[in-house]
Amino acid sequence: MPKTSEAIDLRSDTLTRPTPGMREAMSQAPVGDDVYGEDPSILALEARVAKLLGHEAGLYCPTGSMANLLGVWALVRPGEEVVCDVRAHIARAEMGAHAALHGLTMRTWESADGVADAAAIARVITPDAGPYLVSTAAVALENTHNFGGGTVQPLDLLADVSALCAAAGVGLHLDGARLWNAHVATGVSLADYGRLFDTVSVCFSKGLGAPVGSMLVSDGATIARARGQRKRLGGGWRQAGILAAAADYALDHHVARLADDHMAAQGFAAEVAALAGDAVDPAAVHTNIVVLNTGTQPARDVVAAAAREGVLLSVVGEQAARAVTHLDVSAAQCAEAGRIVGGLLARA
Repeated sequence: MPKTSEAIDLRSDTLTRPTPGMREAMSQAPVGDDVYGEDPSILALEARVAKLLGHEAGLYCPTGSMANLLGVWALVRPGEEVVCDVRAHIARAEMGAHAALHGLTMRTWESADGVADAAAIARVITPDAGPYLVSTAAVALENTHNFGGGTVQPLDLLADVSALCAAAGVGLHLDGARLWNAHVATGVSLADYGRLFDTVSVCFSKGLGAPVGSMLVSDGATIARARGQRKRLGGGWRQAGILAAAADYALDHHVARLADDHMAAQGFAAEVAALAGDAVDPAAVHTNIVVLNTGTQPARDVVAAAAREGVLLSVVGEQAARAVTHLDVSAAQCAEAGRIVGGLLARA
C-alpha cells in the first residue's frame, strides 16, 4: 500500500487538515476555561451556530458522536426507544453507545438510501406502548445521509416527519453532521432545516475542515441539561477556544466551497461510470459522497486493489465501497481516482 501522504485519500472528509488561514485564526483566538463558561471563542461560536440553525442555544462538543448522544438523550429516557432508519449513523457507527451508556433501545425502518419516509415511520413508532412494550420517545434522521451515499433529505419530507412527531408527542433529532452540504446543494437555509427538529447536531471536522468539534443546538433548558451530561461523559474542556476559532473560520471560509467537493464527486463518479457503468449512477450523487457497487467483487478486494494503485477508499458493505471528496483533494485528483477505480471495477 502506498504511503497515505502520497495517495489520493478519499476514505473520508474527516481527513482534512487545517489550512494556513485556519491555523492563524487558531493562534489568535481569545480563550478561557469553558467548564466555567468563560471561553469567549466558544461562547461566540455556540451563539452563532444556534442562530444559524434557528435555535436558542448551542453546546460545543469534541465529537459528532457525543453531540448525537446528548441530542438523543435529551429526548429519550432509559427504557424508552429512539427510531431511525436501518443505515443511520447512530445505529451503525456509534459503538452502541446509546444503549451502553444511557439504557435506551433502538428500532429501525428499512431504507435503501436513508430518505425520510413519514408513512414508514408512522408504522414503526409506538408513542405510548403501555406496560408491556417499549414506548417511542424520539425519531432520529440524518442529513446528509452518510451510508445512503450523501443523500440530501427533501425539505417537504422532513416537514412531514416533523408534523408526525409533533402530533404523536415524539421528539425529533437531526444528525446533521453534513448539514452544511445539504444547505449548499439545495440552497435551503440552515434555519429552515434546523427549526423542524428539537435537537440538531452539526460537525465542523468533516467537509468544513476544522481539526475537531461538533455542535448541539436546542432550546436553552435542553442545552443546560446537556452541558451537565457532557461533563459526565468527560467532555468538559478548558481553553478549547483555540479549536472553536477553527470552526468559526470554517464557517466564514469553507461552507460555500463545499460546492467544489460536490462537483469533484460528480467528476469521480462520471469517470468510474465511463468504465464500469453498473458501479454508480452519477446522477444519484447529491453531495460529496459516492457509494460504489462492486458487483461480483468483494468490496474489501476492490478497496485493497485501489490502495495498491494509490487511491484510498472505505468499505461500507460486502459489495459497497465509498469515496468522499474534500478540500484536501483536487477535482483533477478525484477524476484520476475515478479512472483508476473504474478500471479496477471493469476488470470483473
